[in-house]
Amino acid sequence: MTDPASAYALGQQLSPETLVENHAPLVKRIALHVRGRLPAGTELDDLIQVGLIALLDSARQYSPTKGASFETFASIRVRGAMLDEVRSSNWAPRSVYRNQRKLSAAIVAVENRIGSHATAKEVAGELGIPLDEYFKMLATTSASRMFSLEQSGVGPDAMTDNPFEKTDDPARQLESDEFKEEIVAAIKSLPEREALVLSLYYDEELNLKEIGEVIGVSESRVCQIHSQALVRLRARVQDKLA
Repeated sequence: MTDPASAYALGQQLSPETLVENHAPLVKRIALHVRGRLPAGTELDDLIQVGLIALLDSARQYSPTKGASFETFASIRVRGAMLDEVRSSNWAPRSVYRNQRKLSAAIVAVENRIGSHATAKEVAGELGIPLDEYFKMLATTSASRMFSLEQSGVGPDAMTDNPFEKTDDPARQLESDEFKEEIVAAIKSLPEREALVLSLYYDEELNLKEIGEVIGVSESRVCQIHSQALVRLRARVQDKLA
């Protein structure tokens, strides 16, 4: 894989076919990253196929005048195409949506009542279920990606200025900018460890095992922290996601 500077230079002189050939490994890397956030059984080959089509489309549309390297331009479009494919499948059962609402409502209720971050034990108590059942509930919703930052429009791309998806409507752009600010503020308001896990997972792209090694806990504990962080984040911005 070429570095961004080299990719930018190549984009000025290579044909679409050569760009696709040179950047095909990028598609598999993105597909592996996306699949890691989806339920078991998600076919890697399906994601790669969608990604390759997006890569070809990117190569045909790319121009160095867009002000970014081809790799950056293609990465955004490939990743977006994969997520769109996942969203379009609409496979999540209704129970997942119900659990999502229950978890969000419980966190809001507890935090409004105590005026601070709700602990797992407090949320479980609000729901009237044992702590182990609460963690199972978290695991189910997390595995189903209902609280995925990408699928909620809360992922890294939602928190950065994407030069390829600007709107000419000032009102919509203002709304988008305000939403990004809401998300950034909500993440900053999370408990320190939860915010750190989200940063390592989505920004640094570490897997759960690697994050566990960084913060000194087990992989299963990282999964719990990650899931609860997403639930809490969703609860705090749920009016924006409605």
